[in-house]
Amino acid sequence: MSVIEVHRAHRLDHAHAREAAESIARDLSRQFDVDYRWEGDVMRFKRTGVKGQLNITADDIHVHLELGMLLRPFKARIEQEIHHQLDQVVQD
Repeated sequence: MSVIEVHRAHRLDHAHAREAAESIARDLSRQFDVDYRWEGDVMRFKRTGVKGQLNITADDIHVHLELGMLLRPFKARIEQEIHHQLDQVVQD
């Protein structure tokens, strides 16, 4: 199993941090056909070959994804897209 871990500091209030996470999830869901659901401030991702979560804290957004064997070749692309999405929504 291949793991992607991304932390991004932010200065957003809770509502804007959650809105940013929702925006990221919609884009990733559209691009990579990933289902997601909220459990409090934790968003869980799942589809065949990938599972993970996005946690929101007062000053950090943490993305943890576990990729199955078939998605390993796409790890760099997926990680790059996560960084890109976070760069777009978490701006000072």
